[in-house]
Amino acid sequence: MKLENKVIIITGAGSGIGRATALKLAAEGAIVVSSDYNEATAKETAELIKQAGGQASAIRADVSSVEDVKNMIDKAVETHGTLDGIFNNAGVGDIRSFEDHTPEYFNHVISVDQFGVYLGIYYASKKMKELGVKGIIVNTASIFGYMAAKGSFAYQAAKAAVVMMTKSAALELADAGIRVTAVAPGFIDTPIIKDGDDFKNFLAEQHLSKKLIQPEQIADVVAFLFSEEASAINGQTIPVEDGFLIFKRS
Repeated sequence: MKLENKVIIITGAGSGIGRATALKLAAEGAIVVSSDYNEATAKETAELIKQAGGQASAIRADVSSVEDVKNMIDKAVETHGTLDGIFNNAGVGDIRSFEDHTPEYFNHVISVDQFGVYLGIYYASKKMKELGVKGIIVNTASIFGYMAAKGSFAYQAAKAAVVMMTKSAALELADAGIRVTAVAPGFIDTPIIKDGDDFKNFLAEQHLSKKLIQPEQIADVVAFLFSEEASAINGQTIPVEDGFLIFKRS
């Protein structure tokens, strides 16, 4: 298996892309640390991995909290002996007008989607250096890190930052042998899309296949980025968006 016995933390592992990636990495032999703001769903993901014959532990963490992120990383090493990778995936955000982007809401989104990724990069890389591990860091950006659309001002600001933080971190950490990449998903078929079949169909039409992307399709790319087969990919954000970014909409 490609990732056998690699200890990898996944934030936002309780659902969606995080859970799909946790299951995929475990199937590839990784020892998964399932982390989520919701402790119950983090444990559910870890249990699903164990039921499938994999290895996992769970820990609650708010990625916008310095103490939570430090504790998450320390606990992972305490439990499993090392840290080979982290998938900084946890995120928040919804569709709301710019007028409704209050300072409180903007700060909340930035705290999770941008600052939370920074904390994951910062403390995971410090621990990897301490352990002498040439680890791998993967971040979740978005197609909205490359383009603007009404209703997602804070989310777009955060995800654009993730794209650049991925580049900068790769440059800063290269001498330590730590590789940093990211994925930029298109519209994903998850429960976060709450507005019914008409809205889901509209979003599906934005992709060349006319289908929403499945979380497992993102998980496949993340698993590749954690593997040695991707060893020449560094500092790049990989769009996984089924052509969303390449055509002009009428």
